Amino acid sequence: MFDLSLDKLREYRPDVAAPADLVDFWRRSIEKARTDDLSAVFTPIDNKLAVIDTYDVTYAGFGGSPVKGWLHVPAGTDGPLPTVVQYHGYSGGRGFPHATTLWAQAGYAHFVMDTRGQGYSSGGLDGTPDDTPYAGLNHTPGFMTAGITDPETYYYRRVYIDAVRALEAALTSPFVDPNQVIVTGGSQGGGISIAAAGLAPIAGIELLGCAPDVPFLCHFQRALQITDKDPYGEITRYLKGFRHDVDAALNTLSYFDGVNLGRLATAPALFSVALMDATCPPSTVFAAYNHYGSDQKDIEVYHYNNHEGGQTYQQLAQLDWFAQIFEAAG
Repeated sequence: MFDLSLDKLREYRPDVAAPADLVDFWRRSIEKARTDDLSAVFTPIDNKLAVIDTYDVTYAGFGGSPVKGWLHVPAGTDGPLPTVVQYHGYSGGRGFPHATTLWAQAGYAHFVMDTRGQGYSSGGLDGTPDDTPYAGLNHTPGFMTAGITDPETYYYRRVYIDAVRALEAALTSPFVDPNQVIVTGGSQGGGISIAAAGLAPIAGIELLGCAPDVPFLCHFQRALQITDKDPYGEITRYLKGFRHDVDAALNTLSYFDGVNLGRLATAPALFSVALMDATCPPSTVFAAYNHYGSDQKDIEVYHYNNHEGGQTYQQLAQLDWFAQIFEAAG
């Protein structure tokens, strides 16, 4: 264990300055995205599974770029269901349709968003390119520093808008109950979940819950100070070379920090943290958790785990929590 003690972590509320125009920036970004027709298409496919039906999803994300996804539902579903929208960890993508179906197995509609430009660790069928001129700007290998000197061009502006548009796309499906939607994901997917929960009220979308698992993309400045692990290490390597970009990069990151976006969230939350996690240090997770906007929140703590976190233990906790949230909503 290399970070603060658990007692100190539970009280850790660092002063993470939010840009004065944070809400305006994201409202403008969402409004700009909505000038493109969502064009959500759900095409049934053969997923080789007997108990799950799957739909190949395409919708317009940031800049109108087509973003892929899966929608899984229990076989034979003919009406709206409580829905879990899932975002993937760094390097992951939607992969093969049979690979990620847990929440559909639990009886829910399960919408899986592809992550633009990623997916190299999961393979699978056609994915989502990051087909924007911003992607060609000078950056370290990886995604963390692409366009980092300006929030307008930063890679995660595109991803976070894709995440909001994924919610909008899911809500167009007759299988999705628009009043019962939870967002979740691990690592990068956890960070995107927090962002989606914070941006949903700006977008006029009501979520029932947010379940970030060992979330990434939180309290950037602290992470850069105490770990050299990737993906945060991509940023330090970039700034090692581009010394003059430090202030601009930190300013950009403040628009995407899970601490700042989580403050805007209103949905109940179930976080998880691993106290030996050198990839997403515990203090960065607790910073986001302690500042998270809803008082209805809890965090599962895994004392002797690294970035793998709780894995099936956390899935069990989520299964119980999702069932409680959905049952309470009726």
